[in-house]
Amino acid sequence: MSSHDAADNDSKYLPSPLTFVELMALKRLDDAEPHLNSAEPEKIEHFQSLSAPYPPGEGDRAFGGHAYAQSAYAASKTVEKGFVLYDMTGSFILGGRLDIPYTYTVRHVRDGFMYCTRSVDARQDGRICFSCLCSFKRDEGEKTFNHQPPAVQGRYQDSLSAKRPEDQSVSPSIDADWWIEALRQGDITEREFPGLDVRKTDMQNFNQSKEVKASPEKYRQLSQYRLKGSPDADPNATLAQIREREQAGEYDNLYICAHMYSSDRNSLLLIPRALGIKRWTAMSSLTLMVIIHRHGDALRMIDWDSVSQNGDSNIDMKWFIQEGWTPQSAENRAVHESHLWGPDGTLVATSMQDSMLRLRKPQPKGKL
Repeated sequence: MSSHDAADNDSKYLPSPLTFVELMALKRLDDAEPHLNSAEPEKIEHFQSLSAPYPPGEGDRAFGGHAYAQSAYAASKTVEKGFVLYDMTGSFILGGRLDIPYTYTVRHVRDGFMYCTRSVDARQDGRICFSCLCSFKRDEGEKTFNHQPPAVQGRYQDSLSAKRPEDQSVSPSIDADWWIEALRQGDITEREFPGLDVRKTDMQNFNQSKEVKASPEKYRQLSQYRLKGSPDADPNATLAQIREREQAGEYDNLYICAHMYSSDRNSLLLIPRALGIKRWTAMSSLTLMVIIHRHGDALRMIDWDSVSQNGDSNIDMKWFIQEGWTPQSAENRAVHESHLWGPDGTLVATSMQDSMLRLRKPQPKGKL
């Protein structure tokens, strides 16, 4: 029995494949339906996840980046060829479960010639746990202007060049000192993170400076990530076929979903580190927005130069860099921002995440 067959026959058994294309796989539930309460019926399409999301900390809740990225992937299945995702804002409403699939309801908000918009609700057991609005556009051809901040590779050259990405530490399931120490002692074990290979760059020398300690917004965490497995859903696709399909843009929306997926990996754990907080009682994402700045080769993930040099059938992937920081915190909330950089120093995307952070449980209000 295939993993997909198992998911169809038993909702409590969901596989957790390591390759990103399998992790994002969807099943269409029915044909598009009109929205009956509108004078001009809107098209609605439904999809179901086929894989279990990753549980941070080996707990019973799903990694939020799974619902975020897979919502975008479901939306991408409803647009015409040539439309590529460039912006998405989503709100996390309920914690995701591990024992039942997500179902995605994709509503066609607008279908234009150059731009189109989709609304997606992710449900489990009939309840909305995540909701988002995502926008797609066609390539306009013209590239008459551009600007970006100085590339991360130049600003943190010492930290990035100290080790090759693959020799850096794997990003832990929970990037907190108490979890990392428990791992080191062998008190706990954690499963492999699916979809992406994410490595944590050692930034201790930079972050221990007096300047950074005095200004938490200057704290930086660099993570390097690359895709796991082929981007093609066909396991028999040849390198030549994959290259042709990539150059035609067939994987672009999948790649963007991978960038989005990585942007949420241990993102909020940076905040207590920057603020010098060791313990907290609650932390969760509220809203996450990702803006894709560059399309085409800048966001594509296969390192064809390396493939050509090796001359074998293995697919080598590019290493991208997430530069994360927290610009502000107050009133039990904090913001995480990040830039996603290509290996050539191109700024591929920006993320901004609003989160809840509580250091103690809220006290019930008594009578006056």
